[in-house]
Amino acid sequence: MVKPILQIYPVLAAASEDERSALRPLGRDVDRYQDALAGCTDLVQAADRLGFWGVSTIEHHFHSEGYEVGPNPGLLNAYWAAVTRQVRVGQLGYTMSAQNPIRVAEETAILDHLTRGRCFVGFSRGYQARWTNVLGQHLGTRATLSPAGRSEEQRKLTGEAEMAAQVADDQVNRQIFEEQIDMVLDAWGQDSVEHDSALWQVPFPFDRGVEWGMRDATARLGAPGEIGPDGRVHRVSVVPAPYTKPHPPVFVASNASQETVEYCGRQGFVPTYFSGIGKAGVFGQAYVEHAARAGRHYELGQNQALVRWVQIADTEAEAREAVARYDVEVYRNL
Repeated sequence: MVKPILQIYPVLAAASEDERSALRPLGRDVDRYQDALAGCTDLVQAADRLGFWGVSTIEHHFHSEGYEVGPNPGLLNAYWAAVTRQVRVGQLGYTMSAQNPIRVAEETAILDHLTRGRCFVGFSRGYQARWTNVLGQHLGTRATLSPAGRSEEQRKLTGEAEMAAQVADDQVNRQIFEEQIDMVLDAWGQDSVEHDSALWQVPFPFDRGVEWGMRDATARLGAPGEIGPDGRVHRVSVVPAPYTKPHPPVFVASNASQETVEYCGRQGFVPTYFSGIGKAGVFGQAYVEHAARAGRHYELGQNQALVRWVQIADTEAEAREAVARYDVEVYRNL
């Protein structure tokens, strides 16, 4: 059964690139952002009436040009849930190479409660360097365009030294991405957590714990193990727990990297293919195979999502005209 999801990009409208230039930076235009919010809400409510399985939106920052003004998908999700009745709300997605995993676990658990399970959670790796490198700097993150998915010709055009640098950045990004998702899963699923790595110490400092004025109350009333024999905090409890057990459905954006698809198969996540049909077919087979190795059995296409950009019009000519009018500028510049 096909379960359609409407993926929404909050774009601030301009009649032309000349108008966008004249009003720069359009991304900070209050009236245009209000119009974009209203338009997004209209789309979400239409999807709800039409029986769509879900609606989702992006995390992107610093879009002064007004193309992808979506810095907090969770806030939009909470509002959309309040003005709809049945459609699920989610994100594609929280960029986990630059996010705080504890905050993501908390925010999405609250969203799960506000919607009483009418939500899903999406993760992405971060490909836009302008903001991923800024917000992820304390983790050592670099944005990635998944060089493993490049053709041999693309690799040659990039150059050996630059390609090596991109591969190194990609490996760092993936390590951070996967570790931080593990932290979200632990926070969702365990009454108390600890974590000690190059990225995070939970609690901090990890080796000697944290002095805590409420230690006696926490030892009696909190999660077992939070307070150690020394009377200091040695584990923390991330609250609330998700409404959905064990947690909301998890989607992961993938465009060029089969490694991401294989990771989703092992985890039971829903890989979401922003790639061409041919590559998506290869990814789909890889997903099924790697899921099976982890004891998860799916049919080809099951538990996977395929992203397509569409224009709906009375005729093909009108659809093409709409693409030229509304979409070409974004793709040309982005």
